[in-house]
Amino acid sequence: MSPDDVMIVVIAGLLSTSCAVLGGFLVLRGQALLPDAVSHAVLPGIVLIFLLTGERATLWTVVGATAFGVLCVLGSDWLRRTGVVESDAALALVFPALFSLGILGISRFASGAHIDLDSAIYGDLTFAPLRTVSLFGADVPQSLVVTGLATVAVVALVVVLWRPLQAAAFDPAFAELAGLRGRLIGQVLLVAVAGLAVVAFDSVGAILVITFFVVPASTARLLTARLGTMLVVAALCGWVASIAGHTVAVSADTSIPGTIGLASGALFVLALLFAPRRGLLTRRRATP
Repeated sequence: MSPDDVMIVVIAGLLSTSCAVLGGFLVLRGQALLPDAVSHAVLPGIVLIFLLTGERATLWTVVGATAFGVLCVLGSDWLRRTGVVESDAALALVFPALFSLGILGISRFASGAHIDLDSAIYGDLTFAPLRTVSLFGADVPQSLVVTGLATVAVVALVVVLWRPLQAAAFDPAFAELAGLRGRLIGQVLLVAVAGLAVVAFDSVGAILVITFFVVPASTARLLTARLGTMLVVAALCGWVASIAGHTVAVSADTSIPGTIGLASGALFVLALLFAPRRGLLTRRRATP
C-alpha cells in the first residue's frame, strides 16, 4: 500500500470515527434521517460563503453551513408543530428545498469553480493526498488536518457532555426535567452534526454522509447494549469498512467512498444476521 493509499484510509477512518460517535446518539434518539437532511441543507451556506469570500474551507464556511443546518431543523420543527405533517415528513420536505437552492447557486454563480456538483455529491477522497498545507515545515494533506481536528473536537465534546448526552439519548424529557438541559443538548448535537457534515463534504460528498453517520452506529447497536461500548464498536466498524472498502476499490478501480459505503453496509448485514443476541439467524437457532 502506497503512502497516498495509507493517507486515504486514515482520512476515511478518522471521518468514520467522528461520524459514528455522533451517529450513535442520533440512532438512539430516533433521528437517523437528521445527518442526511443536514448534509444536504448546509450546501446553500457553503455556496453563500464561497461567493462572499472565495473560500470554502474556513471557519466562516462552518458558520454559514451550520446556520442553514439549523434553519432546516427549525423549519421542519415549525411544519411538525402545525400538525399538518409528521416529523419525518416535515424534515423530508425542508431539506430537499435547501439542497436544491444550493445546487442552483453552484450552477448559476459558481460553475467552473472548485466547488462543483461532482465534489458536492460524490466527494473527492481519492485526491485528498494531493491537496496539502504546510505544517511545521512539512506538507500534510489538508483533509487529514481538518478531519483530525474534527475528530478530536467530537471526542472532546462527547467526553465533556457525556452525562447529559447519555440521558438525552435515551429520554430527552427526563434529561430536561433532571436539569440536564435535554433540549439544549439536542441543539448542540445538531450544531456538531452540521459542522462535521461540512468536513465530510470534502471527503465523501452529500450522498455518503448518511452512511458514515448511521450505518456503523446501527451495526454497533446490534452488537452491544451499552452506550459507551456501542460508540467504540461503531468507530471500529468505520475503520474496518474504510480499510476493506479502500482495498476493494483499488482492486476493482472504482469509487473509494462508494465502496467504503458498501463495505459498511456489508458489516451491518453480517451483524443483522449473526449478532450474538439480536441477529436474525442467532434468534432462529435459539428458538425451540
